[in-house]
Amino acid sequence: MSKIDRVLRSNLKLRHLQLLVALDQFRHLGRAAEFLAVTQPAVSKTLAEVERMLGMALFERSTRGTEPTAAGVSMVRFARSVLAGFERTRDEMAAEASGARGRTSVGAMVVATPVLLARAVERLKARSDQTTVMVEEGDLARLLPKLRLGELDLFVGRLEPGYAAPDLETEALYDDPMVAVVRPGHALLAPGAASWQALAGQPCVLPPPWASLRVKLEQQFYAHGLHPPVDIVETASFLSQLTFVHQRGAVAFMARGVARCHAALGTLAMLDLAVPIDLPPVGLITLRGQPLTPTTGLLLQCLREVAGELG
Repeated sequence: MSKIDRVLRSNLKLRHLQLLVALDQFRHLGRAAEFLAVTQPAVSKTLAEVERMLGMALFERSTRGTEPTAAGVSMVRFARSVLAGFERTRDEMAAEASGARGRTSVGAMVVATPVLLARAVERLKARSDQTTVMVEEGDLARLLPKLRLGELDLFVGRLEPGYAAPDLETEALYDDPMVAVVRPGHALLAPGAASWQALAGQPCVLPPPWASLRVKLEQQFYAHGLHPPVDIVETASFLSQLTFVHQRGAVAFMARGVARCHAALGTLAMLDLAVPIDLPPVGLITLRGQPLTPTTGLLLQCLREVAGELG
């Protein structure tokens, strides 16, 4: 057994792993010490202990703080993965001890939350009401690293082809096209009032410039011989979309399923306007080769059932 094998298998303790993650998060010995509720000399001593065991430097110290070395990046990734497994096991055992029936963690995009995930969780709860579902909202760039580290059990959202990878198992469930929405009572809801020309002169809420959807929306205006709106707010936040739709009377674009849910609640209204944008399907992503817990497997079954009804 090599020295590194021996350290990883036998010598490292949870406090060592927690220290590495804290140093990576704060990039400063003092702030990491404050977070861990220990002294700064204790942090320095523990880091030196880990580096001595491995025989290599994990963090570069300077007056500006700490930066992980290449070996440090690998160790931090290992530490996050181990701690995620520890926390999952702890939560599952605590749930069993309290009479609950398991726990699962889901990363979700807005497009899937009110339409697919909420109905699947309702169905899961009908079968196991004491099961706990933790939902973390975000986009693929934010959630996939957490899935890979084991901090999430699965992802639900649009399957952007640019994020496909050999370590990910993807499953398309259904298509959900884009629609334009406004606040109830908006002038564009009058018969025949909604058109791309009318939208070009309205305040609009659009995705950030780096988002592929932003480019596709602007292309729709150009296709109709128009310039995109100039009175815009750029955001990837659904809450910000709702806020500016209501407070500024802006037009926003979102998945039809999400818009229908909010139209039923009376918070949004869909414009009678085709938005012919090619979008990836809504689906699931899990980590290839990673066994699913019984709770996650049951939630996957519920997601597929609901998707079949939506499809």
